[in-house]
Amino acid sequence: MIDVPVSSVMTKPTPSVPPETSIVEAASRLRQPNTPALVVCNTEKTIIGVVTESDIVAVVAECGGDRSIESFMSRPVMTTTPSTPVRRAADQMREAGITLLVVVDDDTTYKGLVTRDSIAPYLSRHRLEITWKGKPLSLNRRDTPTIE
Repeated sequence: MIDVPVSSVMTKPTPSVPPETSIVEAASRLRQPNTPALVVCNTEKTIIGVVTESDIVAVVAECGGDRSIESFMSRPVMTTTPSTPVRRAADQMREAGITLLVVVDDDTTYKGLVTRDSIAPYLSRHRLEITWKGKPLSLNRRDTPTIE
């Protein structure tokens, strides 16, 4: 297999959103073409979380939709660099049980996303099998995510 860099398969950066973004606004943004996830940044432009469609579906199904994305975004954020070989990015996703990585350059500037679907054509089937190792996400009464 040829070592293709992540920069060849990553998406363009989707607009980042602040942690106080509502679940409705996040869902609306995720409906835009080529938006597999939203990267959540604080006021200093530091990446602090990621929100996907499946995060929103899980939270709405369990608790309803009246909350900000800060209460359920995935964190810590798993990152990779544009020069990382696709094979290594796939291993990182598989080992962490996630389906996307945020691509940042050396000074941690957000450059885009690499997803399981974007790297699939470059890998053998066994490298793409991702199994969640944790328990389902649930929210406690203070609206902070916990793993049961």
